[in-house]
This record gives sequence, structure tokens and C-alpha cells, in this order.
Amino acid sequence: MKNFALGTLLLASSMAYADRSADEIYPNTCGVCHGAGVAGAPTAHDATLWQPRFDAKGMDGLMESVHNCLNAMPAKGMCMDCTDTEYKALIEFMMKAS
Repeated sequence: MKNFALGTLLLASSMAYADRSADEIYPNTCGVCHGAGVAGAPTAHDATLWQPRFDAKGMDGLMESVHNCLNAMPAKGMCMDCTDTEYKALIEFMMKAS
């Protein structure tokens, strides 16, 4: 019985931290600024704005900007509970042309 309870607890906690899709996270986080280019943020799905940033920094550099802030963007870009996997998915989502 003890193992069952521990297994249930571990399963529940891992489900609570399962990665969410960029479509699910974007509207209430990154989309607040990147949707309209607020304060100079590159607008989502505009490759002409994103490609030079990616070329200059790569994914690691873009991730560093998300974690530490950049210009008017707050640290963690309004997604305080995002995982690194989710941040990478969000960056790729915004870089992808619509």
C-alpha cells in the first residue's frame, strides 16, 4: 500500500509539470508583447525580425535573454512556471512564419 501511494504521488507530480504546447502558453505570456511588437519586441511569425536574432545568438543566447531579461522584456518573459523545453518551443513557435 505504501508503494502504491508513493507511485500515485510521483505520477501526479510529474503530470503537474508536463510540458504544455506553445499554442497553449503563448496567448497569455509571450503573445502579450510579441503579438503586437510592444516596446520593440519582435512580432511573432515574422522571420525577417527573428532570423537575425537567431543567427546572432542561437537558441542558447535567446534562452539566456528569456531567463535574464532583455530591454523591456522581464526575466522569464511573463511565464514564471515555464520549463526550458516550453521556452524553446515558444521561441520556435514565434520564429516560425505563419
